[in-house]
Amino acid sequence: MNLDDVKKIKIPRAKKHRVGRGPGSGWGTTAGRGHKGAGQRSGNRHRLRFEGGQMPLYRRLPKKGFSNARFKVDMHVVNVGDLDGAFEAGAKVDLDALKRVGLAPKRARFLKILGFGELTKALSIVANGVSKGAREKVEAVQGSIELQPVQTEMRPKGVKKGSAPSAPESAAPSDATTEEGEA
Repeated sequence: MNLDDVKKIKIPRAKKHRVGRGPGSGWGTTAGRGHKGAGQRSGNRHRLRFEGGQMPLYRRLPKKGFSNARFKVDMHVVNVGDLDGAFEAGAKVDLDALKRVGLAPKRARFLKILGFGELTKALSIVANGVSKGAREKVEAVQGSIELQPVQTEMRPKGVKKGSAPSAPESAAPSDATTEEGEA
C-alpha cells in the first residue's frame, strides 16, 4: 500500500461553505448574517427561548398545576414466572437477591411482585408490594410473603439531606409530675 492509495479514498462529505469571500460567491458582503443588529455582530449568542427582548412565552403564560414527581414511588416489578427460573426452592427472594441474579437494576429501591407466569417452588419473598394474583400463586405452593413499608426520603422544603429535623418537645407533662402536683 502506498500513500497514493490513501489519497484516492473518497469519503462522501459535504463541501465546506466558505462565506465572506467576495460578492461573486453569493455569500459575500454580509455572509448570510443580514444587516445590522446583534445577529450580525461577532460573539452573538442567545439563550434558549430568547425572543429578542420581547416578553418570552414562558413568562407570558400563567403558572398552573402541580407536579407530583417529588412524591412518586418508583417500584421495580418482577413476575413470579421469572422468580421460578432464577431461584431454587426455599430461597429468600429480596431486592438484593434479585440484583445479584440480574432481575433488578442497581438503582432499584422498591420491589413489587406481579403474578404473570407459573410458580412451582416455595419461595420466601420480601417485597414492598405484591399483586393479588402473585399472592395466590405464592401461597398455593406454600411460599411466604413478607411486606416491607415503602420509606421515601421526602422531607419538608428547606430541610437539607442528612440533617434530621428537630423533634418537637413534648407539651404534655409526664405522669409522675402530675401525681406529685395533686398530692
